[in-house]
Amino acid sequence: MSAAPNPDTVTTVPVPEPLLRAEHLVKHFPLARGLFGRGDGVVHAVDGVSFTLAAGETMALVGESGCGKSTVGRLLLRLLDATSGQVWLDGEDLMSLPPAAMRARRRALQIIFQDPYSSLNPRMTVEQTLTEPMLLHGLALGRRHERAAELLDLVGLAPNYLQRYPHEFSGGQRQRIGIARALAVEPRLIVCDEPVSALDVSIQAQVVNLLQDIQRRLGLAYVFIAHDLAVVKHIASHVAVMYLGQIVEYADKERLFAQPRHPYTQALLSAIPLPEPGRERSPVLLQGDVPNPIAPPSGCRFRTRCPHAQQLCADQVPLLSALDGHSVACHFWRDIAVPAALRADAAAPPINRRLEQLQAAFLPRVAQHV
Repeated sequence: MSAAPNPDTVTTVPVPEPLLRAEHLVKHFPLARGLFGRGDGVVHAVDGVSFTLAAGETMALVGESGCGKSTVGRLLLRLLDATSGQVWLDGEDLMSLPPAAMRARRRALQIIFQDPYSSLNPRMTVEQTLTEPMLLHGLALGRRHERAAELLDLVGLAPNYLQRYPHEFSGGQRQRIGIARALAVEPRLIVCDEPVSALDVSIQAQVVNLLQDIQRRLGLAYVFIAHDLAVVKHIASHVAVMYLGQIVEYADKERLFAQPRHPYTQALLSAIPLPEPGRERSPVLLQGDVPNPIAPPSGCRFRTRCPHAQQLCADQVPLLSALDGHSVACHFWRDIAVPAALRADAAAPPINRRLEQLQAAFLPRVAQHV
């Protein structure tokens, strides 16, 4: 019979610090009335959002338009000042940094914008666009032209594009240039603010595959903001579902798609088109409109549209309770069954998988020209 271990000799393995940690992020925008005055109320854009993200992982923020997911992305980069809350990058408190120190730290945090048409300066060549961030951060001295060519090659574009202007490119090509610009300062984390929503579906698959390939090669972490759950299923490792400024469900991708517990998540998943011809399902229809963020409902903010709402939902705010890594902000999530159609679809490939197969068979070189 073996002896019990001596507590004084047991070695504790330290838990690695996550690359990014956000705690209780809040952003309220004051109402403006007239030319100079302010109103009495505020817009509750983000209310108490918390999460962690490890290096090399992708966390998706999903939800309807206006739920606050893009505001969260801008708070992480301090493009907006938070009303309250904290953000740590590698254990460093970003919210306490003075402006000069934050500008230097922002090299590790970059963003890919949604619209590839308006995110590039039309008066700058591709080379000027890619070398400007290097100049600002004092990088690649004496070899910026070569570094710009390397970045174009990394995103699947030819080096002879360096002297062209944005109007000479397609939407997919412009977004690749935007990705290259974000990579110019060798970041550790990139906020992808709906980077494929303005692109054709066939181009979306190529850009998402490009982002995944770059992540594997460089070990980047992504905060991927999207409303298309088919794309999220393809790229994310973890998913946070937002509703009216709050996270209502958080889990790893496989668990969330297989066992969505919050009724809002179930409604979102039921709206994903099925890739197989002839297959149909009845979407979970939500009643009413999204409440006014100036005066959100008491208790659970989703209760005004939830088919399972009871008096408790109006009286108490549901906490984001965790069970085996799956967190749900709902009083009755244990009693809400997962629709059979969603359970069957959990193992199905994402909708753009078929597009990828067609591209691999018939368009092997299309990524170099889009």
